[in-house]
Amino acid sequence: MKILITGCCGFLGHHVVENFLKNTTWDIVGVDALTYASMGFDRLRDIEVYDDNRVKVIGWDISTPPSEGVIKELKGVDYILHLAAETHVDRSLQDPIPFIKANVLGTQNVIDLMANHLPTVKMMVNFSTDEVFGPAPLGTYYSEYDRFNPTNQYAATKACAVRLGEIAAKTKGLPICTTFTMNIFGERQDPEKFIPKCIKMISNGETIKIHADETKTISGSRCWIHARNVAAALQFLLPMMSSGSRYNIVGEELENLSVARLIAEEIGKPLNYEMEDFHGSRPGHDLRYALDGQKLASMGWKYPKSLDESLRKTVNWMLERPIWLGEGV
Repeated sequence: MKILITGCCGFLGHHVVENFLKNTTWDIVGVDALTYASMGFDRLRDIEVYDDNRVKVIGWDISTPPSEGVIKELKGVDYILHLAAETHVDRSLQDPIPFIKANVLGTQNVIDLMANHLPTVKMMVNFSTDEVFGPAPLGTYYSEYDRFNPTNQYAATKACAVRLGEIAAKTKGLPICTTFTMNIFGERQDPEKFIPKCIKMISNGETIKIHADETKTISGSRCWIHARNVAAALQFLLPMMSSGSRYNIVGEELENLSVARLIAEEIGKPLNYEMEDFHGSRPGHDLRYALDGQKLASMGWKYPKSLDESLRKTVNWMLERPIWLGEGV
């Protein structure tokens, strides 16, 4: 088997590469634009099981059509995991154009590549986010086919990418399905994200701002999931996926304040924090996102590691390697 992973040098992408190296004998071909988010090849180099004989990495910015050379190198692919994307909400609010290019135009370019040049592909997984469904009132968990309600530019581009894939599946008969995943964390995550930011700031005795409601008394919440669990779920799903279908890959729900407290407890330092009106400070962000994970569970899926265990291991791993927190770079 041969699998193509877009965004292979990114945070999630390199964890998926690691998973397939550890748990399969498949060959892996990865493409990446090598933007700031990829940190060059550093993440891939840091994988203990990395194998040059099984992994080929090609430089391709998916917001542009692939060259003839790129197409040649991707021939014979059996599966595509389309993970490449711009993902940081704050950046999308400041400048949405890179998100439109990468997430919308980039997705269409990957679809066209498969349609025109990769007839061997059995399934393309269009990897998406819980944010396409918008804010979830307390007690609400969105299922795979609930309506979209994106409230920021990042979410809007991902919603568009989902529909591009589904339309191509319907009109061209292409084998494309969609997954929705929640807040992913893990080793080597960019320090601009919440969990590594907390690790760094708590270690340095800094005050963390926790997004809350307008009264500044109720913390925002997310469903958190380690990147290894996401990668394992993708491998589990691949043989069972059907074209045009959707699958939620859901973590465990926990308030952002509770996450920060767990991190402080594991570090052994006090948590200094301020509650902040989430929408007043960051328009376009939502207080709570939530997905329903019953479909995947009914297929027999169980997560290898719990949130508590995964989070504590991640904290200690990052503390032992401060360069991944942006220190000593």
